[in-house]
Amino acid sequence: MIWFTAGSLGLFWAVFRAVATAQLGNEKMLSGGVHSRMQPQRRYQLEASQPQAFHQEKQIFSEPLTWRYPNPPAEEEPHFPPNFELRVPTPAESVSVLCGENTVRVEAKKDLMGIGKPVLASDVTLGGCAATGEDSEAQVLIFESELHGCGSRLQMFEDTFIYSFTLFYTPSPLGSIVRGRDLSINIQCHYQRKHDVSSGALKPDWSSYIDSKESEDSLSLSLQLMSDDWQFPRPVHEFLLGDMMKFEASVKQLHHTPLRVNVESCVATVVPNPDATPRYGFLFNSGCLLDSKLTGSSSRFLPRTHDDKLQFEVEAFRFEHDEGGMLYITCSLRAVAATAPISATDKACSFSNGWREASGNHRACSCCDSDCGNVDGILGKTSTHLRQNALIGPIVVKESSQMKNL
Repeated sequence: MIWFTAGSLGLFWAVFRAVATAQLGNEKMLSGGVHSRMQPQRRYQLEASQPQAFHQEKQIFSEPLTWRYPNPPAEEEPHFPPNFELRVPTPAESVSVLCGENTVRVEAKKDLMGIGKPVLASDVTLGGCAATGEDSEAQVLIFESELHGCGSRLQMFEDTFIYSFTLFYTPSPLGSIVRGRDLSINIQCHYQRKHDVSSGALKPDWSSYIDSKESEDSLSLSLQLMSDDWQFPRPVHEFLLGDMMKFEASVKQLHHTPLRVNVESCVATVVPNPDATPRYGFLFNSGCLLDSKLTGSSSRFLPRTHDDKLQFEVEAFRFEHDEGGMLYITCSLRAVAATAPISATDKACSFSNGWREASGNHRACSCCDSDCGNVDGILGKTSTHLRQNALIGPIVVKESSQMKNL
């Protein structure tokens, strides 16, 4: 244990105070030096952080503003060449129809739309029936059907009956796209239920309808008596025994494919009924004119000069025990494609020192003394024929004065 006296304690206390005062003075000097060194940098930082003062002044316009938001540019009118005319679409006229007695024949161009692009044959059907033929040169699809086939519809009226067909075009898709549209064309064949019997030529009344518009492109078969020079129809149907009765069969066509007309058979009766008796069949067996061979007459076919006309002459006659000398001539006419070959069922043969064919193909007449075949069978199978009966009468055949005196 240390003991301090009063004197020593006082001395100790004085020394302690001196040391403490000296230490405090050093700290103040140190802090003052640091402050003196850092003050300029701190002042620069404060001045830099304060924004520069700038002068603001309100803008005043003495005149109103003339600027406006720009208008959109004006549309320019189209400029066409001089004398320019917009082309009006015209009907393609790509379908033709031949209405037969029991059949229909439809010919459709492969350019069905009339735009220069042929369609696929498999895309075109007649009521679901595929094409039965194709003309590769003419680029035509051919459809043939019985009147009751290929989805036809029959409508009966008081004076007419109508067979309606529909030609469908359904373009096949090209992958997932189709470059065409479905198309349907309505086709109608009109037939008369009643026919008038007169001395004039009996012409069938067939009309073809396409796209619900009546087509003037109808086909007509006719038979008429001609003048002696074959230039005009004969105005009077009176003859003397031994005169030549001149007949001309013809087919009229517009846009159909060329046709050739033939006479299948002819029968003479005293009333307008081909099945009445007495009757005389002077032309039968699919175009064999037998009158000259049976009776030694001058009856004959004239050489053919046009496919759409056929001329023949028959020596005037009358039935025995018939005082009136009245005749009705009923002939079956048939039209076939002009390109079809002359055959046993498609010919015009007459007898003069042997059988002769009007077109020069005499071999086709070799069957005239036997059986030349059944035209009905061929018509039903190929449907390429058009047949119609024609009636001329009454024809009056009188006896000459010399024969009366005898």
